Amino acid sequence: MSTATAAEALVAQLESYGVEYVFGTCGHTNIALLDALGPSPIRFVIARHEQAAAHAADGYARMTGRPGVLLTHVGPGMMNAVTGVATAALDSVPLVVITGDIPSYYQGRHPHQEVNLHADADQTAIYRPFCKRVWQVQRVQDLARVTERAFWTATTGRPGTVLVNIPMDLLNRPADPGSGGRPLPAQLGTPGLDLPTAERIADALLSAERPLIYFGGGLREPGARAELRALAEHLDIPLAHSLMGKGAVPDQHPLLLGMPGFWGLEATHEHTRGADVVLALATRFAETDASSWESAYTWNFPPSRLIQIDIDPAEIGRNYPVDIGAVADVGLAVRSIAAAVRERRAEPLTRPGLREGVAAARRAVFEAAREAGRGDDFPLRPQRILSDLREALPDDAVLVTDVGWNKNGVAQCYELPERGRFITPGGASTMGFGPAAAVGVQIAEPERVVVALVGDGGMSAQLPAVPMAVEQGAPVIFLVMNNRAHGTIADLQASSFGRSYGCEFTDAQGRPYSPDFARYGESCGADGYTVGTPGELRKVLTDAVSRRRPAVLDVPMVNEPVPTPGHWNIKDIYAGRFPAGAS
Repeated sequence: MSTATAAEALVAQLESYGVEYVFGTCGHTNIALLDALGPSPIRFVIARHEQAAAHAADGYARMTGRPGVLLTHVGPGMMNAVTGVATAALDSVPLVVITGDIPSYYQGRHPHQEVNLHADADQTAIYRPFCKRVWQVQRVQDLARVTERAFWTATTGRPGTVLVNIPMDLLNRPADPGSGGRPLPAQLGTPGLDLPTAERIADALLSAERPLIYFGGGLREPGARAELRALAEHLDIPLAHSLMGKGAVPDQHPLLLGMPGFWGLEATHEHTRGADVVLALATRFAETDASSWESAYTWNFPPSRLIQIDIDPAEIGRNYPVDIGAVADVGLAVRSIAAAVRERRAEPLTRPGLREGVAAARRAVFEAAREAGRGDDFPLRPQRILSDLREALPDDAVLVTDVGWNKNGVAQCYELPERGRFITPGGASTMGFGPAAAVGVQIAEPERVVVALVGDGGMSAQLPAVPMAVEQGAPVIFLVMNNRAHGTIADLQASSFGRSYGCEFTDAQGRPYSPDFARYGESCGADGYTVGTPGELRKVLTDAVSRRRPAVLDVPMVNEPVPTPGHWNIKDIYAGRFPAGAS
């Protein structure tokens, strides 16, 4: 009777946890695990670059709410994945990274690809700044326990990324017969909000004259979103969302102001600056959402009073002084607050003119974007691309964006349908996230239309996403907003220094240059479309949606900056102005 290897035991453990996909690349340190995956029902999604694999696993996790699993190789393999794993970490996405390492008995002798200039076999140190926990497996008998701890840590509290580092020889050794597979807990509890705190928050909201609720990307559970809407409607409180919170409340909701911060609009900032009580839910008040934390633009604490609820105690009061702070699951907290509010006031509260004012401001945003998108200029204005996209896509389509107009413009002025999803890299703002993450999203939701809305810089950064989509039969539509530049930075440099150097793509003669993305798609086995006239985009979008095949759309676009009504401190830096106390 043959004895299972540790690699085979690990695969059985992954199966018991409900893992359906492992994303990654092969290497001599992990092929024992790949061999064990071969007969398993778990599918291995092969990538041509580890960053692409990491983004795809991230997209899968964001779409399903389950942990993505990434498999990498020693040294350069796991280092190639750093950007993708850090992107997931900073957006609180559960990701379990399993990486092979050098043979345990060669540690310190600098075997092939060992990372050891600072310390022997020290590749785990590369992941420590952004992972919730890293494990260096030392013995076969520890592998099952460490794997169970990794999945538990990645998914509980504030979700995040973890690393399990395994010397390659351990995967080939006989499995520990006493490990027992280490099942995950059958039921996971989450911390709720204690009654006295819920009552204090309810009293503060009821006594406020100009309350506001601000929510972030941590508001993920559908029940929590429904409770939030009910609470806001009961007390007639306006709502604002962070970049990562877009879509948690439908854009059409009569109390939704939209997004504050760099790309927030003045109508929203009038409410955020003027609120006397702000209930902040599952948001870290990132610089982008807070206009570099300068009180003249977005948030004004004090005199505004801040009530902050987050699952991570490190976020409470990180950027603003807190009047009431609570560490709790946001869904349970909102339910407790809503119950306390209704005990005190059963009848809905009405604030005359509030909803009409919010609705008028929102209509103005969307109508201005539609008006800007009506022209037949060519190359197309970005608003025209977003307008045609909105008209051509089904209401439950998923937009996975990169960075630039495709992220900031969509968050600001794209009217997302209630059943639609918006997935974007917030914390790291990673160029190259969109193409590969969209493949992971499509694998998670094979029946939905998934669009990777990316710039030509982002598409160039992750060309491996296209063959990955073809190999997986994932009908992602890669829409390239092609302005032949790192457009947002080119605009920033031009406005700050009077010229744009090093930000625009040109050939050896200095002429604007771009690869032929449509032909690249065709060379990979996808459909390719080059938009050549203003009216052509909607037609090719409709065709791509109906064909249900991977497709690359090359869409020429003018380099037009996203309206930035908020404030970004870097503009002061370029002008030689610095905050008081800066040195």
